[in-house]
Amino acid sequence: MSSPPPGPARDGAVEDLRATVGLPIEDEQLLRSIAGDLAEVEVLLRDVVKSDVPAVHDAALHLVEAGGKRFRPLFTLLSAQFGPKQGEQVRIAAAAVELVHLATLYHDDVMDEATMRRGAESVNARWDNTVAILTGDFLFAHASRLVADLGTDAARIIAETFGELVTGQMRETVGPGAGDDPVEHYLTVIGQKTGSLIATAGRFGGMMSGADEEHVQALRRFGDIVGTAFQISDDIIDIASPSVELGKAQGTDLREGVRTLPMLYALADPGTDPRLSDLLSGPITEDALVEEALGLLRRSSGLERARVTLSDYASRARGELAALPASPARDACESVADYMVARTF
Repeated sequence: MSSPPPGPARDGAVEDLRATVGLPIEDEQLLRSIAGDLAEVEVLLRDVVKSDVPAVHDAALHLVEAGGKRFRPLFTLLSAQFGPKQGEQVRIAAAAVELVHLATLYHDDVMDEATMRRGAESVNARWDNTVAILTGDFLFAHASRLVADLGTDAARIIAETFGELVTGQMRETVGPGAGDDPVEHYLTVIGQKTGSLIATAGRFGGMMSGADEEHVQALRRFGDIVGTAFQISDDIIDIASPSVELGKAQGTDLREGVRTLPMLYALADPGTDPRLSDLLSGPITEDALVEEALGLLRRSSGLERARVTLSDYASRARGELAALPASPARDACESVADYMVARTF
C-alpha cells in the first residue's frame, strides 16, 4: 500500500488530526508521522470492506465513510511510538480495532432501534435489522482476518476482546441482579463495552512496534481506564451541555431509558427530588419532560459525583503513564486524560 503523497492531501490529514478530540499533539514530527499512518489506515479500511456483492459492499462501507474520530486506530498508532518499529503491522492492527468498533456500532443500532449514526442514516434504518446485523458480522470477520496475519498472540487477544464486548453487552441487557450495586454494575459494563477495545488498541500498538512488555501492559491499562472514563464523560455531557454544543438533541440517554452514572448516583441519594426518581423510571418521550429531568439532574448530587468519579479515573490513567518513558507520545497521552475532565465543563 503506497503512502499518501505530500502536499494538500497529507496537510489535510495533519489538520484533521490537530482537531481530533482529546489529542492535541504539540510535536510537529509526531503529528505528521501519525497523520500519515492514519491516512493509510483509512485506505486500508476501505480496501478491506470491499465486496463483489453490491449490497454487502454498500452496507459495509456506509459507516466507514461516515467518518468519526477514529480514536481507537489513532491510539494504536500513538502507542506504537513507544517501540522501535512503526510499520505495516501497526497499521493493520489499527485498522482491525476500528473494524471491531464499527461492527459493534451496527449491532448497537439494531438493539437501540437507532435511526442515525454519525450524522448519517443508520444501516438498520436505511436497509433493515437483518442487513445491519449481518454487516456487523462481516466486519468482525474481516477484523479477525487482519489480526490473523499478526500472529497467534494477537489472534488470542482479539478473541478475548470479542468476549469482553459481548459479555458487557449481555450484562447491560440483563441488568444488575438482586443485591448488585447498580453503580458497580454500570462501571463494569462500560469497562467491558468501551474500555476493553481501547485497551486492546494500546496493547496492539505496543506489541506490533516491539515495545518493552512493561510498556505494553502500561498502555493496555491506560487504554482500559481511558475507555471507561470517556463513557463517563459522555454521560456527563449528555446532561450538562446544551444541544448547540452537543450537535444533537440533549438527553439522549433519558429518551432511551438508559440510566447512566449521574442518574444512578442521583437515584442513590436520599435527598434527590422524588420527581426525578419518577421521571427516571423509564424512557422519556416528551421534550418538556426531558427538559424537566435535565434540570433536576443538573441540580442533583449525581452530576457532581459523576465528575468526581471521572477525575479519579483521569488521575488513575495519568498514573499508568508513569511507567512509560518521557516523550512527545507520552505528553499526548497525558493530554487525553486531561481533556476527558476538561470537556465536561
